[in-house]
Amino acid sequence: MNEKPDPGYKTYDAVCLRSIRNVIDVFGGKWAFLVLEQLHIGTMRFSELEKALDISTKSLTDTLRNLERNGIIRREVIPTVPVTVKYSLTEKGRDFDSVLLAMKDWSGKWIS
Repeated sequence: MNEKPDPGYKTYDAVCLRSIRNVIDVFGGKWAFLVLEQLHIGTMRFSELEKALDISTKSLTDTLRNLERNGIIRREVIPTVPVTVKYSLTEKGRDFDSVLLAMKDWSGKWIS
């Protein structure tokens, strides 16, 4: 059967791709999703994130700065010796939970 393509498909596709690009710009690389997964559990210190993710200091620092700059996480500095820095999700970051859960479901269905 020769069905004509839906004329709205190209518009939907362009909007979808633009949205995906915007999300990638906000979250950056692969580490951002793993940081979000850890912070979903609760507030964590830099060293706790570094250990949990087995990530280099530079990669974690870059990821955290990007997420903070985009309003996804909150950075709290506690004046101790040495200084303690804690990270937590903002409301904007918590709102992304539904996307992470959808990714988990998809992975469970198709990858596991």
